[in-house]
Order: sequence, then C-alpha cells, then structure tokens
Amino acid sequence: MKLGARILKTGLAITVAIYVAQLLGIQAATYAGIAAAFAIQPNIYRSFQTMLEQIYANIFGVGIGALVVFSLGNDPVVIGFTVIIVIGVLMYFKVNENTIALAIFAVLAVMETTEMMLLHFAGVRFSALTLGILSAFVINLLFLPPKYELRLFKSIDQITSDILQWLRISTKHLSDDPALRTEIERIQAEIHRIDNTYLLFSEERIYRKKARMPRMRKLILFRQMIYTSKKSLATLEAFHQYDDKVEHIPKEFRKVLIDELDKLIYSHERLLLSAMGKIKKNPSKSIEDITDPDIPHLVDALIQVYEKDDKERLALLPLASRLMEYHKEILHFERILYSYQNFHKHMEFDFKKRRKPV
Repeated sequence: MKLGARILKTGLAITVAIYVAQLLGIQAATYAGIAAAFAIQPNIYRSFQTMLEQIYANIFGVGIGALVVFSLGNDPVVIGFTVIIVIGVLMYFKVNENTIALAIFAVLAVMETTEMMLLHFAGVRFSALTLGILSAFVINLLFLPPKYELRLFKSIDQITSDILQWLRISTKHLSDDPALRTEIERIQAEIHRIDNTYLLFSEERIYRKKARMPRMRKLILFRQMIYTSKKSLATLEAFHQYDDKVEHIPKEFRKVLIDELDKLIYSHERLLLSAMGKIKKNPSKSIEDITDPDIPHLVDALIQVYEKDDKERLALLPLASRLMEYHKEILHFERILYSYQNFHKHMEFDFKKRRKPV
C-alpha cells in the first residue's frame, strides 16, 4: 500500500479539525472532520479556490436547510426535495462534485431532528463545517507542499526514455508484438497522468514579480517536452503499425530509415540531458553534423523507392510523415531549451534522482 502526501494531509486535516472543534466547545466535532476530508486538494491554488466555494456552499446549504425546516418542517420528503433544489442550483453554477457533496451534507446536518433552537443548531453546524474547511486549507498550505516541477521532470524523462528504448528495439525487429502493444497502452496512460501533473504545476501561483517570467518560460519548456514525447510515441505507434511493411522494403532505404531515426532519438536524448545539465549546452559543430537528422534525405530516398517499385509501398508515407513531425518538434524543443538556458543561466532544474531501468 502506497501512502501519498494527499492521503497523509487528509488524515492530518481531520485530526486537527476535530481537536480544534473540541477545544472550542463545538458540539458537532465529527462534522468538522467530515468537512476537512472534502476540502483537501492537490495544490494550494485549488485548495484556496475550493475553500471559497465550499464556504459559499456551506452558507447556502445551511441557509436553505434552516429556511425549509422553519417553514415546512423536516419530513423525509421535504428533506429529499430540498436536496434536489440545492443540487440543481449548484450544478447551474458549475460547482465541483466535492462542493456539492458538502452542501448536501450541510442540508442534512441542519434538517435532522433536534430539541435545540433552530438558529442555534444551524449556527453550530455551520461553525463545525466551516472549521473543517479552514483546517484543510491550513494543512494544505503548511504541510507537505507538492513539488510538481520535480515530479513532472522525472516523469517526462522516464517515459521518454521508455519510448526511445522501444523505438530502438522496434527498428531492429526485436520487439514482441503483444508486449509492445501493452507498453504503448501503459505509456499512453502515463502521458495522461503527466498532462494532469502539468495542469497542477501550471496552476501554482507566483507572487514575486522577478520569478514570473522564468516561470512562464519554464511552463513553455515543459509543454514542449511533453509534446515532443507525444510525437515520439506517435512514431513508435507508426513503426508498430507498419512493421511488416518495413521488413520488405529495399535494404538501402531501410538503412537510411534506421539511421535517421537513430539520429532523431539521439537528438531527443541529447536535449533532455542538456536540460538536466549533464552535457554541454552548446555542442561542437562537428558533432552536430554527424548526429543531426536529415529528414529531407529520408524523403528523397523514399521517393526513389516508389519510382523503382510498386505503389503498395506508398503505405509507408504516414511513417515518413510521423518522422517529419517528430523532427519538427525536436527542433522546436531545441530552440526553446537554448533560449531558456541563455536567459536563465542561474536557474537549473533540480533533477537528482536517477532513472529507473526499463
């Protein structure tokens, strides 16, 4: 069982909310703990946004519940109708599911049978729920702050390494078809998680004016890293799709195809290592001449094959198109990376954990 930071913060927020409620003499301490569980979010920005939404929803739910009890009573049918109204209103304002759930809980908490005065009872419930929301926000703000930048960089590096290793294996026709299909599906799921991590990272707010521009450039760089990795995955999928056709093309073109793909892979790896500060930022021109891909040469070789042989091999055109798109994104990645390194030489990425072997 893996315990993440959010799980630990949820437990801590519930504990703090119940303790504080007991110290303040609020009778419904359990309600504070339940509200704290609903309010925990993956980052500070969402936590603040959720806190405001849930306080408004709490006021709305408690207010509607108290008004209905005062006017119509707390018969189960009345409670159910009130909940429907609350859900409908909050959905109209496009409130998230956790906030709607807390508003429903606020309605039920106020409309339960009690011998206390209605206003006093509603006040106690409102105080307990608000205390839970505030406790969750404070815990999210002070304890175990998420490091999305480091997590994002590690995830991109690991998933790109997996893709490029499978590309190398596929070009040598050594990959097992079911295993490769399974790996492609796993990589697609990982990239979806990377997209979510990037969204959380982009939502973090920067309050120092000097740090805003570097942060914007870093977001652009991360976005291009992800997009380039997606293009490398599209290239892997194309090789997997046309594997049987690649085996039957002339050896000369096959050699050009594998050589150019190896250069693309090397260029992609070189840029990632440069971003991590593990190689020189500006390699010598002689090395660039040897390792930089020449995709137009590949297309010319493909055209020569079509002129000499049957037209069935036109099916390889999508493969050449994938390589051209992949090369275009690598060039864009290179420009963005070198621009970032030139403008922000003092801001290196913190990447200390080694990659896991495939």
